[in-house]
Amino acid sequence: MSSLLRLLFISIITTITIHFKIVDSQPSIPPPSDGGVGQFVPSEFWCVAKNNADDAVLQSAMDWACGQGGADCRPIQSGGPCFEPNSLQVHASFAFNDYFLKNGPSSQSCDFGGAAALTSLNPSSGSCVLPSSN
Repeated sequence: MSSLLRLLFISIITTITIHFKIVDSQPSIPPPSDGGVGQFVPSEFWCVAKNNADDAVLQSAMDWACGQGGADCRPIQSGGPCFEPNSLQVHASFAFNDYFLKNGPSSQSCDFGGAAALTSLNPSSGSCVLPSSN
């Protein structure tokens, strides 16, 4: 009986150790402000403008990101590789993502007054490539 208990104990410890190694190896970011605790965290993500965000809020947030926020918005200027399509949604997404990457990728650096969200879907299009967090 003693060897059976010892074998059971070793099996339990091994299972716990393997579980913690798997959990420790998973990529992590702070949970989003909407309480997404426990949701799958992708290994690559981008910060993009929300589809339902008000245009005035998007414009104001993009202006801040490109100005005081320090995002490099030259690619979304006329003639830049990310100017087309010329839409507020696309331009704001570029600015938000650049700020997000420069300020330590986290849900806190991808909020912009609730106008932005993290996505695991690559928003790049044509000659406009948005780098990911990874």
